[in-house]
Amino acid sequence: MKAATSALAIALPVGWYLLSPLFIDRVVEEELPAVAAEATAAMEEAMAEPDKRMEAPMPESDMASMRILAQGEFYDLAHQGKGRATLYELADGSRVLRFEQFKVLNGPELHVWLVPVDPVPNTVGREIAGYVDLGPLKGNIGDQNYDLPEALELGDFKSVVIWCQPFRVPFNAAPLNPP
Repeated sequence: MKAATSALAIALPVGWYLLSPLFIDRVVEEELPAVAAEATAAMEEAMAEPDKRMEAPMPESDMASMRILAQGEFYDLAHQGKGRATLYELADGSRVLRFEQFKVLNGPELHVWLVPVDPVPNTVGREIAGYVDLGPLKGNIGDQNYDLPEALELGDFKSVVIWCQPFRVPFNAAPLNPP
């Protein structure tokens, strides 16, 4: 009886850790970094002097000075998902990976990887050689941004992958094709 109680005390938390993400969604709604910063600065200026009429119109977004480097639609591997992945170069030269209209089945310890292959094989149980981990997935639903390291050579990568660390499984992938 004592052994069964001990096993249950271990199995319940492990089961919760592994299975709870399957029915708990994390929603993220981030703006593009350049657009959000510009709009915030204009709003702060207007709020600082509420009685003053602003002569200049709200600033145009920095979209015109942004450049799309690559993009692609997510496709299913181990689980269903959808959305678009886009690599942007912002006006200041920084680069960001953005997911829009994104949705994937949640799972334990999902990460965002850039990989040097397209299409991405369903490599259950083994990592994809040459991957770069951009960090944990912020949410399994919604628009979100991932800053790219300055020294990262984007030409070396052909796809973005949503990767489940504990099970070593690619959930979804999107090709990174030039526009």
